[in-house]
Amino acid sequence: MTKKRAGVPRLPHLLGIEGLSPETISGLLDLSENYIDQNRSIDKRRDMLAGRTVINLFFENSTRTRTSFEVAAKRLGADVINMDVATSSVRKGETLLDTAMTLNAMRPDAIVVRHHESGAVNLLSQKVNCAVINAGDGQHEHPTQALLDGLTIRRRRGSLEGLEVAICGDIMHSRVARSNIHLFQIMGARVRVVGPPTLMPTDVDRLGVEVHYSMKTGLKDVDIVMMLRLQTERMQGSFVPSISEYFRFFGLDHEKLKVAKPDALIMHPGPMNRGVEIDSEVADDLDRSVIHEQVEMGVAVRMACLEALIGGHRNQIGAVA
Repeated sequence: MTKKRAGVPRLPHLLGIEGLSPETISGLLDLSENYIDQNRSIDKRRDMLAGRTVINLFFENSTRTRTSFEVAAKRLGADVINMDVATSSVRKGETLLDTAMTLNAMRPDAIVVRHHESGAVNLLSQKVNCAVINAGDGQHEHPTQALLDGLTIRRRRGSLEGLEVAICGDIMHSRVARSNIHLFQIMGARVRVVGPPTLMPTDVDRLGVEVHYSMKTGLKDVDIVMMLRLQTERMQGSFVPSISEYFRFFGLDHEKLKVAKPDALIMHPGPMNRGVEIDSEVADDLDRSVIHEQVEMGVAVRMACLEALIGGHRNQIGAVA
């Protein structure tokens, strides 16, 4: 049996950031650091998860996240199965719970799930005897995205404590925003959300954030500017007058960035809509943009999460080693 390294957080599942302790988050980020050099080396593969099976079960389209999880699992030596929901029994009327029980009977060690309904991943986790990782559920959470964002910032700034972070754009439809709000606050940062009233949840202030409806006030003296994708596929009705008007008031360009700190980092969870949420010159700014670093950190974070959940874990009914 594979031994877990000292200091590695033990988690049965990773369903969200909310409720995690600062120590658990720091432990996952520390563990992620161990994989960055490995991923930059010629020999990227380890056998920590040899003989383990990871299933990617994505009910929504994804390229970046699913590929990142697949690369992470394979670099740890696991067998990876990508389930194509479009051609699976789900399309034939099988329920989520029936799918969960079917997969559970195959004795996987972990299931990575993305689903369009908030809470669906949590429900599935209650019906299987393996680890479950939330790769995004509805408008609820996307925990590994928040972890990789936290890792990116920590490597650039040394710590998240005391930083002023502005999360800008489509707050209403963003699970990334919710996970990041939780993580940044747990780690001691102060968070502002910035966007038009039509894209701001009515109860967002309950999360303990500052709410701004102007980029000029929202970006004032911030350390981190995180732009969000305008999620038109989740919108029923008209939330913005036009794309051009949205960019005029809420798209990030050098002019709006002037009020932030001179060394403010620019982030985006991707995929980017250039000319909608962010200007190309800002996105490609080599001194301030860390967007490509976020992608690199994603693989390391997901390797760390898999180790924390199934490194030393054998799939036995009701048992975790």
